[in-house]
Amino acid sequence: MSRTDTEATVRALLDGRGRTYAEEAGIRLKDTPQPLYELLVLALLLSARIRADTAVAAARALFAAGMRDARHMRDAGWQQRVDALGEGGYRRYDERTATQLGRAAELVLDAYGGDLRRMREKSGGDPERLRALLQEVPGIGPAGADIFLREAQGVWPELAPYLDDRTLDGAERLGLPTDREELAGLVGRMELPALAAALVRAALDRHVVDDVRETVTETQGGSG
Repeated sequence: MSRTDTEATVRALLDGRGRTYAEEAGIRLKDTPQPLYELLVLALLLSARIRADTAVAAARALFAAGMRDARHMRDAGWQQRVDALGEGGYRRYDERTATQLGRAAELVLDAYGGDLRRMREKSGGDPERLRALLQEVPGIGPAGADIFLREAQGVWPELAPYLDDRTLDGAERLGLPTDREELAGLVGRMELPALAAALVRAALDRHVVDDVRETVTETQGGSG
């Protein structure tokens, strides 16, 4: 793929699918305790075998019910968490996930005083160490940790570029570079979370790839 085609593909991808999952869930991500905790909740929900839009809807329902920080999540109680998950359509895993959310809130409170910036400090700025610490949270496995880190790189710059295997799968489908540094170099640092989210969508949905290619073809004035 030529440099022009690569740039056109990236721009079409970002324009069409470059909204982070945090943005979809109504999280205004910044380096403060509440939005970072909200992102952790979203990562936990997204890591289940369930549609991303259902996970996002469930996160919104939990937040609307007041469960925006670890203390309120813990104190809400299991049934209220189940009810909010059900309202968001997260019914297949609602009871197990309600339990995980409660246990996760307890760990975040006990280990970090409800502030995930302390987890960041404990990691010493090492992305792999931080990934391991995230997986100590009930309900957060490797996939959930990757989801969190892909989005958090926008506010924790030492993580960038965080482009995991799922994002590289999306890049390969689109014909983009699969070298992490080269791929990251196609956008500004602040666009990396959006690029990562868009690449994940391309990895999960063939229609995203088709739409991007169609847009590039139209932009360039046809296939010939």
